[in-house]
Amino acid sequence: MVKVTGGGRKIGAVAAHLAYISHQGELDLETDEGQRVSREGQKELLRSWHLELSAGQYRQPRAGRAGASGIKLVHNITLSMPAPTPPKAVLAAAKAFAREKFGAKHRYALALHTHQQHPHVHLVVKAEGIDGRRLHIDKAMLREWRQDFAQVMREQGIAANATPRSVRGQTKRGAKDVFYRTRRGGRSYALRDQIDVVKRELIATRTISDPARARLLETRKALIDGWNAVADKLDAQGEEVLGCYARYFAMHLPPVLTDRERLADEMLRRARAKKPDRTREDDRVRDRTLERTR
Repeated sequence: MVKVTGGGRKIGAVAAHLAYISHQGELDLETDEGQRVSREGQKELLRSWHLELSAGQYRQPRAGRAGASGIKLVHNITLSMPAPTPPKAVLAAAKAFAREKFGAKHRYALALHTHQQHPHVHLVVKAEGIDGRRLHIDKAMLREWRQDFAQVMREQGIAANATPRSVRGQTKRGAKDVFYRTRRGGRSYALRDQIDVVKRELIATRTISDPARARLLETRKALIDGWNAVADKLDAQGEEVLGCYARYFAMHLPPVLTDRERLADEMLRRARAKKPDRTREDDRVRDRTLERTR
């Protein structure tokens, strides 16, 4: 997995993240120059990056964005593999990936974490390159990075492949995480507005309509057709058992839900949990009403 987890817009935030990925200095950071940086050396590392000179950070916010913060000074990236992948292999692959993508172009530092079941590397990359150009990360670039990281993992002797989340049957992050991020510090005004709109629609109509649902259904149909085609090829090769597994997987994919429907489901679950037992039959009726809209 290659995931962008954010990026500091102030030097203090960047320093705090470096302290976090180094476990407050218990782990040394490794830089793009191959140097090991202890806790005492982190301030000097930041000074050498000259983040205060990043072009554009003192630009006036655009119209309508008076409260907008400055530009990203760094990108925080996580490279991870599932257990029981050897941590040394993940670290070696992360170093190779970072050299290929950012070497001689962007300053960076990284640290390996093994305190969780899946070993992962935290990578902090300076957004402004040595040539003054900024690194802009989009979905296409992330897909390419995942494929490239899988390739360098295979070069370490580890079986790895990069497949879209939808093909694996995984959906977006749960609405519970959305509620958490909305509450945290009261900063996510866009998410708060989205939740308020869904709440008002539920109260007014007891249903949720979302134009995006039709596109998701088309994607799901294409996905199921693809897995069934794989099953047919496996059958033709005499791999009937694997073909059955592929069909079973396609038949048991999680339900299709848009972001708005996911928020509505979470709201109903929360409301049901807060109400006494005598009112939960009303909730079940509302759930069936919502299901009919899908």
